[in-house]
Amino acid sequence: MRRLALAAALTLCPTLAHAWGGTGHAVIDRAAIQAIPDGGPAFLRRHVDYISASAALPDGWRGDAEGFSKIEEDPNHGWFREQFAFLKPIPRSRYEFILALYKRYERIKRSDPATAARTNVRWTGTLPYAAMEAYERLIVCMRAIRAAQASGGDASIPEQHCAFQAIRLGHYIGDGAQPLHNSVHSDGWLGPNPNDYTRDRSIHGRFESRFVDGIGLTAADILPRIGAPAHLHGDMFDAVLAFLDQSGDRVETVYRLEKRDGFGNMADKDVRALVYERTAAGAAMLRDMLCRAWAESAAPPARVTPSPLDSSNPRFNPETGSAPA
Repeated sequence: MRRLALAAALTLCPTLAHAWGGTGHAVIDRAAIQAIPDGGPAFLRRHVDYISASAALPDGWRGDAEGFSKIEEDPNHGWFREQFAFLKPIPRSRYEFILALYKRYERIKRSDPATAARTNVRWTGTLPYAAMEAYERLIVCMRAIRAAQASGGDASIPEQHCAFQAIRLGHYIGDGAQPLHNSVHSDGWLGPNPNDYTRDRSIHGRFESRFVDGIGLTAADILPRIGAPAHLHGDMFDAVLAFLDQSGDRVETVYRLEKRDGFGNMADKDVRALVYERTAAGAAMLRDMLCRAWAESAAPPARVTPSPLDSSNPRFNPETGSAPA
């Protein structure tokens, strides 16, 4: 009964945005794993049913009744970039980001109380940090698989660990692929509205769940759109930020399409095209991160000297007690 009550609460609560619903998240994860080339972490194919069936799992960690989990997890699903336009470059530490937000809040709380009220971690989000944390945990799990394979041991347990981290990473990347998770306009247009976009909070669910379910989205719909592996080199955090910016650039497209008929026409080719493009982008980014993690796991962990916890490290931040990545 408690689970049923929680499910009902998550459905009715207007403050919780669950990107793509169960269908979209499952499709993104399944398509990403199916698109892994033979030289990548092909072992994940054995776990694809578990991963795709669990794709929406992190949304369940956001219930009001689980306060400790909620306060940590809620920000991981958004990246409302208008809220931190003042912050360049984006810190490479979750905690430096949170501290920067609070300092900004302190500076503007009297001069601009309306903006200050939303200048906090919940109303800015921490999605790229959650994604990178899952990504680096995948690298660790994958090293354990390689070690087991090299010694002739059983790799089944580290494979299961990897599958769980793939669920986490897939969820955050799936969220990031949905434009409304990258803007303060996530649940209806906020502030000045010269184009008369809807302020109805239900736009989020009507786009990502009702329409996606209505067209019966499957992995087969987006697999041809995923393309060849990318992000084989370069800084992964920067790549995630660029991926989120690309998604955020489509926010007004969502609102313009909503003005037609509120996403009620399942035959609308333009809305279908946007859904296909965005879910394929999410699947491609997830596939790339899974493959990159596998490649990174082939090398032993880099030795960082001085340690990130050593105050002699030139990047050491006394406010966080550590050096950022």
